[in-house]
Amino acid sequence: METLVHLIAVYGLLVVFVSVFLDQGGIPVPAYPPIILTAALAVDQGKSLWPIVLVAAGAAVMADWLWYIGGRRLGAKLLRLMCRLSLSPDSCVLMTRGIYGRWGAPSLIVAKFVPGFAAVATTLAGETGTRAGRFLLFDGIGALLWAGLAVALGAIFHEAVNSVLERLEDLGRYALPAILGLIVIFIAWKLWRRQSFLRQLRMARITPAELSQLISGGTSPLILDVRPEPQRALSGWIPGAVFVRTIGEAALTPHDEVVVYCDCPNEASAAVLARALNKHGFKRVRPLAGGFQAWKDDGHDVAFE
Repeated sequence: METLVHLIAVYGLLVVFVSVFLDQGGIPVPAYPPIILTAALAVDQGKSLWPIVLVAAGAAVMADWLWYIGGRRLGAKLLRLMCRLSLSPDSCVLMTRGIYGRWGAPSLIVAKFVPGFAAVATTLAGETGTRAGRFLLFDGIGALLWAGLAVALGAIFHEAVNSVLERLEDLGRYALPAILGLIVIFIAWKLWRRQSFLRQLRMARITPAELSQLISGGTSPLILDVRPEPQRALSGWIPGAVFVRTIGEAALTPHDEVVVYCDCPNEASAAVLARALNKHGFKRVRPLAGGFQAWKDDGHDVAFE
């Protein structure tokens, strides 16, 4: 334990930078504990807290900038990859798109306080064409508030932090395994949440071929497109689709047959909205298997206006 404290005391700012950069970059490394510990030790040593705030905020903005550039260059492809790899797949569905679609760049101020929202929001900022200066302004404000809160917690509760360190020191050589064990438990909990969420999305799908047959047969169902507007403008949409983002925006009379599609792996956004529609009186609601990309890849008609 003395080694850990010595490491934080000597290389505290570097530890803060690396942990924050990895955390905001999408790797499940807890960032708040190193910031709080570094701030608590700084108070005990009579050092300034501002370097910790600036380093943590700077690392967060750097990681966010990479997501922003990725979203600008790769767009929906990066979002789909994030949803496949994310330990919090619920962050890749309607909530994130809805919040950013409504509030835009200012939502980045609170993004880091919403679990799973930050990386997706910064990627959406790039995908939707948010100006770089506007992105950096609001993301920087959010990063400073997020880092400032962690530092404030470390400064205010530095005595409690010291008490925890003393308890860990009593564990001797078992202290480090205990910390690593807690990290493993945290990651395992995130994995459990992911599997639980994916199980909730298990429901009947309709294939692009089946949907095409319904349309050509004159019994076209109500088709809902839950993708963001910039994505629709770029790639087009299924003819006759209605554009919605949330159940509230749908505001539609229940239909006997509804098809919902998106551009997420496992049709996550579509499945979430489909379940919500079921609860609001829609009798038969099915996500489109493979989403819009599958429809397009099969050579079916695409509308642009």
